[in-house]
Amino acid sequence: MLPYLEVKKQENEKQMKKTIEMPDVIDMNLTDAKKTLKELNLEIEVIGESIENGQETIITNQLPKKGIKVQEGTTIKLYIN
Repeated sequence: MLPYLEVKKQENEKQMKKTIEMPDVIDMNLTDAKKTLKELNLEIEVIGESIENGQETIITNQLPKKGIKVQEGTTIKLYIN
């Protein structure tokens, strides 16, 4: 920034975040999918209605899709049955 004043340029927050390749969580149950994504420091938004009759809640779709590169802290949309 101002090298003659020995002021160092600070990295912005985006540069400091890790890049993560999206895993495939389709067909996982919601609990396992949340755990997987939280371990990668990703945020989660669940879309759809959970079935309360004892059946497991299964992920039917996700955005971003598997293989897409995202930054830590990105909100992942999980669509459930």
